[in-house]
Amino acid sequence: MRLASLDIAVLMQRRRVKHPWADDAWSAVGVVRNHGQLPPVQQLESAPDQEYYLVSGLELGLYPDENDGYYENWVAPEPKVFVMWRMEEGRAVPVLASVSYVEGTRMFDSGERADGVPMPGDIHAWLGEYLAAHYQPMERKGRQHG
Repeated sequence: MRLASLDIAVLMQRRRVKHPWADDAWSAVGVVRNHGQLPPVQQLESAPDQEYYLVSGLELGLYPDENDGYYENWVAPEPKVFVMWRMEEGRAVPVLASVSYVEGTRMFDSGERADGVPMPGDIHAWLGEYLAAHYQPMERKGRQHG
């Protein structure tokens, strides 16, 4: 059962590369909250060697069974939003985003294309509010001797 959600847009980058098997390298490089006014795809910058697109339509959903992963990411020195993307008609399209460290690890381990991008402060605050209301970290106990 989803307890919270937030609409986001993902900043995708295409760079020209000199490589025998590829002309372009794609990656997710950022995320922003979408307050409902963004078009589905918006080209922000275009140059011969790189392009940036803002792609809306993704949602961060928070589920209680991922709370440990949310907390691990939230307390990390550099919290991330994990974005999985696929190539469609010659363009990288984000298909899933998460703020769970565990789910992000699953994205990378699955063989799918995924990136971890810095978590903006407003999303970090939103996640912190969720955790304060829905999560109590387990108390860590020292080793039991004897």
